[in-house]
Amino acid sequence: MPHVEVTIKTRDGNCPASVFTPADGKGRWPGVIFYMDGLGIRPVMWEMGQRLADAGYLVLQPDLYYRFGNYQPKMPAEILGNQASMAELMKWVNSLDRDRKVADSGAFIEYLASRSDVKGQRFGATGYCMGGNTSLTAAGAFPDRFAAVASFHGGNLGTEKPDSPHNFVKGITGRVYVAGAIEDASFPEEQKNRLEKALTDAGVNHVVETYAGARHGFAVPDLPVFNQDAAKRHWTSLLKLFQETLPAA
Repeated sequence: MPHVEVTIKTRDGNCPASVFTPADGKGRWPGVIFYMDGLGIRPVMWEMGQRLADAGYLVLQPDLYYRFGNYQPKMPAEILGNQASMAELMKWVNSLDRDRKVADSGAFIEYLASRSDVKGQRFGATGYCMGGNTSLTAAGAFPDRFAAVASFHGGNLGTEKPDSPHNFVKGITGRVYVAGAIEDASFPEEQKNRLEKALTDAGVNHVVETYAGARHGFAVPDLPVFNQDAAKRHWTSLLKLFQETLPAA
């Protein structure tokens, strides 16, 4: 897998990250930040990062759990359904408050902007589960730096809490695509409606939709809820979004 490991200096330390580029040669490509899901960096995240890169992008995939130090990849089969393991995982997920997501994303943007093989100064972002929330949070914090932002089965995008991503969408200049699942307690209909209204009121070019028959985690192949049809739809939608806003050619 043609990716390299880098270290990005952040406000809170050193964040390891993977950089994926197209397998078919050298060049300059639009930059995309790939925000991991709640289970963290593991082989399936690398596979998805490379698949996106092969469509013509330089993909930065940071390890958002770097504050916990080195850790073994979290395998879904060993964690999901294990109450103690899930409780520990949620501590990691909840450690990423809005302040940390914003600070980290600022460092990732600076890193992409510093690379000579990245084309342009506006980027794309995509994220899954926790990463979907982070992607939208980053767009709200840096509204001029993203040409396109996607969130797939992202959770808590339109809650009543003051740090909910929907409260910060005003000023976003890029396109936003949000795909939730019909069966997802972390993004129910009232949150979808709240996010939709906020984006509409802010004049943001957006699509917010739910995938029928899909559950939270539908796009990630190593999860038990992986849905092949929904995952295919996710890739089609994501690549269309980036092709129209960050053309690789």
